[in-house]
Amino acid sequence: MLKIALTKGRIEKAMTETLNQIGYDIKPLINKDRELQVNIDDKLQIIFAKSNDVIIFVEHGIVDIGIVGSDTLLENSFKDYYELLDLEIGKCSFAVCSYPTYNNLKLNRRKRIATKYPNITKRYFESKDEDVEIIKLEGSVELGPVVGLTDAIVDIVETGSTLKANGLEIIEKIIEVSTKLICNKTMFKYKKEEILNLVDLIEKSKSK
Repeated sequence: MLKIALTKGRIEKAMTETLNQIGYDIKPLINKDRELQVNIDDKLQIIFAKSNDVIIFVEHGIVDIGIVGSDTLLENSFKDYYELLDLEIGKCSFAVCSYPTYNNLKLNRRKRIATKYPNITKRYFESKDEDVEIIKLEGSVELGPVVGLTDAIVDIVETGSTLKANGLEIIEKIIEVSTKLICNKTMFKYKKEEILNLVDLIEKSKSK
């Protein structure tokens, strides 16, 4: 039995549709109520977890496969996995966002950047040889510039509607984001055929 960890919401919905397309009985997923893990056709065990926990479960071999956003992979230091497939779910971008005057700012201090993703933000500004002060916010990072705490934000942008509603705009895109199917390297050795067969079925379903 293959063990798969994924997040609830958009990824769960998309994977439920995909598993249905490739012939699995999805009733356990539809009827799961508050269950945190369900079995499908005695072939798959699906575990529902927060995105950061999906990575931990893959890292420790609790699951064979993790289905998680590349934003989470980029922000975390865990690299000991195989990325087997881009599922193209929830495609969006990391971007620097601010008011239109951002590039003309003249400050006697470092620029302040609000973000939920300090590691990605740090790497990005280091690549530009720019020393900035990174302020981590847990809620709506758009509030950083709006209330005058920061000069800009680094965040995931999909439609841009929240930015526009608050007078902000994309200054520069950093990297594209989507959902990845990753695999524990050790488990891949033992379940290579099963894992690749599932990946192949999912890939074929995407091309239809």
